[in-house]
Amino acid sequence: MLVDTHSHLEMSEFDKDREEVIERAFKNGVGAIIAVGITPEDSKAAVALAEKHGAVYATVGVHPHDAERIKETTYESLKKLAAHKKVVAWGEIGLDFFRNRSPRDVQIRRFEEQLSLARELNLPVVIHSREAHAETFEILEKQKGNIKGVLHCFSGDYRMAAKYIDLGYYISIPGTITFPNSAKLVEVAAKIPMDSLLIETDAPFLTPVPKRGKRNEPAYVAYVAKKISDIRGLSLEKVAEATTENAINLFGISIKDMR
Repeated sequence: MLVDTHSHLEMSEFDKDREEVIERAFKNGVGAIIAVGITPEDSKAAVALAEKHGAVYATVGVHPHDAERIKETTYESLKKLAAHKKVVAWGEIGLDFFRNRSPRDVQIRRFEEQLSLARELNLPVVIHSREAHAETFEILEKQKGNIKGVLHCFSGDYRMAAKYIDLGYYISIPGTITFPNSAKLVEVAAKIPMDSLLIETDAPFLTPVPKRGKRNEPAYVAYVAKKISDIRGLSLEKVAEATTENAINLFGISIKDMR
């Protein structure tokens, strides 16, 4: 059984066949899916989706791309959503200095605010960090021992991964590990402890080989798990068992609800 710990099933790319996509994942060995919010609207949709499906969970938060859009009322509405029993984390939050769709100082301020909210609500965090690992680490280091979470779609090197793990964070590996130019991520997947490893699709983005060119979906998390099993010389069952246990430990997913 596998857990796709990061997908965006609530996005419009799945409007035409969302139910089929979910059932296809369950039929192909995915036991649970986490639908990750990136805006207040997407967070609400993710929660609604989780309400409908026992093995789908949700997160709420505001992505760094939209940090500049946060208003006085944003956090209160998200806190209400976060009280739902199917919400397992606050996120996707963090820093993106690659696109810079919100000013960097605004991204940093909103990131710190949302970390504080997650701590207040006793929720783990889902972290987005692109071209901003030094700044992200500095902010998270200040929170050491107060909050737990995952570096989603990890793009750093092994040295950086080890530093995050020392803070108590998990490292999540996406479909990019199957890409030809993934040597840095392959090293991360080969060396980090299995009890710090999660897997994800980031669907509908980052479709793994051999499905490149198509929309990504939760069923394809199996290709990520298979690649990691090849890299580490472990059976697919061992990778599935370890990463599922890690997802349960971090997000509090209920085993009885898994498909």
